[in-house]
Amino acid sequence: MATSSSLLSEEQFLCSVCLDVFTEPVSIPCGHNYCKACISGYWDTSDICQCPMCKKNVDKRPDLFVNTFISEMAAQFRQRVEVKATSSTDQCPDIIVEVSCDFCTGMKVKALKSCVVCQTSYCETHLEPHQRVAALKRHKLINPVENLEDRMCKKHDRPLELFCRSDQTCVCQFCTETDHKTHDTVPLEEAYGERKAELGKTETEVQQMIQERLKKVQEIKHSVDLSQKDAEREISDSVQVFTALVRSIERSQTELIEVIEEKQKAAERQAEGLIKDLEQEITELKRRSTELEQLSHTEDHLHLLQSCPSLCTPPPTKDCSRISVDSDMCVGTMRRAVSQLEETLMGLMKSLCVDLCVGAELKRIQQYAIAVILDPDTAHPNLIMSEDGKQVRHGNTQTNRPNTPKRFDKSINVLGKEGFSSGRFYYEVTVKGKTDWDLGVARESIIRKGNITLSPKNGCWTVWLRNGDQYKALSSPSVLLQLREKPQKVGVFVDYEEGQVSFYDVEARSHIYSFTGCTFIEKLYPFFSPCLNDDCENSAPLIISPVNDRLSFNLKI
Repeated sequence: MATSSSLLSEEQFLCSVCLDVFTEPVSIPCGHNYCKACISGYWDTSDICQCPMCKKNVDKRPDLFVNTFISEMAAQFRQRVEVKATSSTDQCPDIIVEVSCDFCTGMKVKALKSCVVCQTSYCETHLEPHQRVAALKRHKLINPVENLEDRMCKKHDRPLELFCRSDQTCVCQFCTETDHKTHDTVPLEEAYGERKAELGKTETEVQQMIQERLKKVQEIKHSVDLSQKDAEREISDSVQVFTALVRSIERSQTELIEVIEEKQKAAERQAEGLIKDLEQEITELKRRSTELEQLSHTEDHLHLLQSCPSLCTPPPTKDCSRISVDSDMCVGTMRRAVSQLEETLMGLMKSLCVDLCVGAELKRIQQYAIAVILDPDTAHPNLIMSEDGKQVRHGNTQTNRPNTPKRFDKSINVLGKEGFSSGRFYYEVTVKGKTDWDLGVARESIIRKGNITLSPKNGCWTVWLRNGDQYKALSSPSVLLQLREKPQKVGVFVDYEEGQVSFYDVEARSHIYSFTGCTFIEKLYPFFSPCLNDDCENSAPLIISPVNDRLSFNLKI
């Protein structure tokens, strides 16, 4: 079945006054059709009634009635136009669908283009004159936009078609002949391309900044998590310490009570013995008193004289003025107990503070940990290294290594592959099981040939162990180190700019020694010497260990 679109052309559904699809179409006596509002408005502004197209006069203004047939066909045509416009919009994603055609008087159709010259937006139907009329074809069409007046020069009322690079503003053609005559101006399209490329670069930089900040956020969150774990660990450690302190105090209290109770029992035993002796003397004295009283009443002269010498002599007794029981026996014990407890407590708190401070310092510098690999080109011929370059020990058999300028030929040394000329770095070495070793850093120009005296003057900042228990810092002069514990893992930290080389006992979380005030002008390399193994007691290797910042805490009371 034929439709309106197949029987009639699109022009026959358009009002020649508004150039839009008929709204309430009416027919006038000459046979032409118009929108009721359009023809009525046209006649209202004219003294005579005539057809806008054929100019035929109408003697009397007729009554206008809507032509229902044309109205229905126009409605069908409008619907088809809307579908087509929607389809065109879907195929062009750059079209701003929110902009409506300025010419549509009834149901607004979405605009297909905006004309910069006309300052108007058109749907596909109303855009047709700009595609057909030669004068209109020269107009600049853009994707539909609102506020077209903003695209006009306020001074010359001309389209803004150029961009002034000098003033960084959009201008019209007339502006380039007046205020911007000597300025660097380019077409908007060219400036658009340049600015778009600049925006793309800026967007890339912004995205990079976003990624950097996202990474930093993750790092901060990770740091907070580590801080939380550290706090929990420190709380746990402090609970252990103070629990141990409480137990020590309770133990001291128990011991003090036992001492006092024992002294009290001893005093009671002493008192009981004294009382028993005194009571025996009292019994004897009472007996003597009775005999003396009886003798004093006798009339027998001979008996009195014979008994008097023995009875008048006092019986052997203790000196009462010298008899006493020590009732003040707790003061000294209490003083000694409190003094001992105070000494223990101060020692523990000092140890705790030192451990916490050094532990925090060690944890801070462990963030500068680097991956150290031994350089086989510098190794003494008798040194045996692991394939991964992480372990080295002394062997009694010399390997077949070329005697290059970089190689140590007499001293049992080896350097790390990578040197450092700035910043901070840190590494850890397991020395467990060894009786002799040297560790530290050396400058690049350290003497490789012949015997070497390790000292800062000779470009080496090291600490060594000899005979299993003698530790020295090889400064000028060397310093004998008194360590509480024998290190099993040694940490080496270098701050190039500050001129500092520090050594730490990693497991005990204690500071061993620091070279300070150094002046570094060359690359520094990690320095290792597993030392000789003539007696087979020093056969354990030096092992470059992965750095673990989760330090343990152990405090014994």
